[in-house]
Amino acid sequence: MKLFLAEDDAVLSDALIASLMRSGYTVDHRADGFEAEAMLTRNDYDAVILDLGLPGQDGLTVLRRVRAAKPGLPILILTALDGIDDRVAGLDAGADDYLAKPFEFVELEARLKALLRRSRALPPDQPSLGRLRLDRGGQRAWAGDTPLELSARELAVLDILLSQRDRVVTKEQIAAEIGGEDLGANAIEVYVHRIRKKIEPSGVNIRTLRGLGYLIEKQATEH
Repeated sequence: MKLFLAEDDAVLSDALIASLMRSGYTVDHRADGFEAEAMLTRNDYDAVILDLGLPGQDGLTVLRRVRAAKPGLPILILTALDGIDDRVAGLDAGADDYLAKPFEFVELEARLKALLRRSRALPPDQPSLGRLRLDRGGQRAWAGDTPLELSARELAVLDILLSQRDRVVTKEQIAAEIGGEDLGANAIEVYVHRIRKKIEPSGVNIRTLRGLGYLIEKQATEH
């Protein structure tokens, strides 16, 4: 799990990063609101811990802008302000949960796990990775603002890969989820090959792990 922490208190951020890493998370950190927004816009994270009292650009502004760009991203806000108006302002701006300082790490981790469970149990209607975006309802996909020409089967395979984007997906899983009894290993290889070429402009690649399956990921040149 990859997390992003926006917190300007050096002592608190160091303690949080150490605790989260001991719990098995990887953590990127910024102490400035403008830098936090830039990181969150450019990169993909499983969840965000966002302090509202950031220098440069306040956390509420960061929250609103990131929420507009990434509506499905779980965001937990931290703040020293614990009045009802402050809580409402944070939730109205798009936060998924709210934790007032001071707090215990065990409570933060419990709330974080709950957000991650909910985000995985309810996958977004428009899953995305980098500049690649899929609209399940409309059965369409885009590389940035450019629509991609994908067949119904190709869209189905891409949907499975995006839904399991941090996991290796086997050919057997793809065949089972698509429900095609005629869909053999060779056919899946053809679909993946076609999809790989079509999504190249998005900066996303489908990596083949020999003997295991497929992993969709951002290309190494994407930052």
